[in-house]
Amino acid sequence: MISLLYLYFPMKGNLYMVPVTLGGTGFESTISAGVREITCALRLFAVEDIRTARRYLRLIDRSFPIDETQFFSIGKHSSADELNLFFEKIISGIDAGVMSEAGMPGIADPGATIAAEAHSRGIKVVPLTGPSSIMLGLAASGFNGQSFTFNGYLPIAPDERSRAIRELEKRALNGQTQIFIETPFRNEKMLNEILNSCKHSTKLCIACDITMPGETIITKSVAEWKSTKPSLADKQVVFFLGVTGVR
Repeated sequence: MISLLYLYFPMKGNLYMVPVTLGGTGFESTISAGVREITCALRLFAVEDIRTARRYLRLIDRSFPIDETQFFSIGKHSSADELNLFFEKIISGIDAGVMSEAGMPGIADPGATIAAEAHSRGIKVVPLTGPSSIMLGLAASGFNGQSFTFNGYLPIAPDERSRAIRELEKRALNGQTQIFIETPFRNEKMLNEILNSCKHSTKLCIACDITMPGETIITKSVAEWKSTKPSLADKQVVFFLGVTGVR
């Protein structure tokens, strides 16, 4: 009886939030064998960039059957009809994965909209453990890890960005760690704006290329950063404003 019911009412598949490396080719130390096993068993993915997703899957498993796998684009390249087909396949009983360009999907990327839609359709969303530059940087910053806010990207316009930084500094000095990011080609401008907008005594952590060979995570005062300003061009950077010694 159960098998006959399943034929008419198949169980829905799961939507796995699939982590990828933060950069480079090394994956053994950041993506567990169990996560790789689940990832390589999937044949249906919603991804930011199909080419990057295919390359990653072949990285973790050289024999991964790319030609037997369906990929749906998410974000600005997605279409409502295609994503509806993606969810219909999950509802029919097929497990699927969501992959970001780097790190954990759903955090500062369009994967969050896929997870939200899955919840609305009664599909189980399963997060898999993997690297997050935001959490790893926070853990190493020395700042308050009990109260923090991830602010994503700050405004591009200089005046608006400067005001935003000063507001984040106020919150940071009150004990709530403030986290934000910038695109690699604008890192230098962001650092200059922070150094020009914040007080000399304010603590700034710059987490650069986390989990990659050139990883650096350093916390200094703004005054100290001004005297030893690093080169951040074309690097993956997370910025933190906070206070040390908070329990």
